[in-house]
Amino acid sequence: MNYIVCKVACLPEFVDILMAELAEISFESFMESSEGFEAYMPEHQFDQEALDRVLDRYATQTPISVVHNLLPRINWNEEWEKNYDPIKVGNRVFVHASFHPKQPDFEHEIIINPKMSFGTGHHATTHMMLELLLEIEVTGTSVLDVGSGTGILAIMARKLGATSVEAFDIDDWCVENGNENFRMNGMSELTMGLGTIADVDPKGPFDLVLANINKNVLLSEMDHYARLLKPAGLLLVSGIYHADVVDLTKKAQSLSLRVGHQKTKDNWAAVAFHAEG
Repeated sequence: MNYIVCKVACLPEFVDILMAELAEISFESFMESSEGFEAYMPEHQFDQEALDRVLDRYATQTPISVVHNLLPRINWNEEWEKNYDPIKVGNRVFVHASFHPKQPDFEHEIIINPKMSFGTGHHATTHMMLELLLEIEVTGTSVLDVGSGTGILAIMARKLGATSVEAFDIDDWCVENGNENFRMNGMSELTMGLGTIADVDPKGPFDLVLANINKNVLLSEMDHYARLLKPAGLLLVSGIYHADVVDLTKKAQSLSLRVGHQKTKDNWAAVAFHAEG
């Protein structure tokens, strides 16, 4: 699958806002740059008119320039090595690539060598999902990771004691990358599936469902997540702008899911929803 990269130059205070807006029109991953940020999406999903509408809304508030290019399917590890620094989640988790030195003082170590997959822990949404996982009891649970990307959340759940973890993504590039990351973390028993939630058809039920995607997908698939939860199960979602929590909450409540703990970071949000028990 080829990807489109949009290199967006804007004022620093508009970086998070514009990333959130582009996430709404199906851009999948982002990387900040000195001029603004880069946004990535599969070529077949690119909609120039939708992009122009977003840019037009902010044209009077910040100077914006956008250059987009087609990225062929190649291994981008070398480029990531130039930009990818390790991250720390509190004092418990150290996320790094295989070429970074280890730091043994952390309770958990996660090795992620990203290609074009979303989820190194750098973006606020992934970071908050890791934080939420650290705050709940995962030991002995069954976990479904929807849109797994690099597999980082599936790996975190397994390290926290999940008995079974099922992960999948719609992109074969992510699936290949995720399976490599599973092996690097000593989890060769995990295998990432390929397809949508309807294609993969997880059987469940699960104690915990993780979905770090985007608002539109979350809204369209939340009924699937609700059906797959055990009584008193937990749904953790992110990939949404803070202002979108209201819409997600309304949808969840219509499915008898109760809103629980919420986190916000850099205008992004993560929310825990509880199934009836």
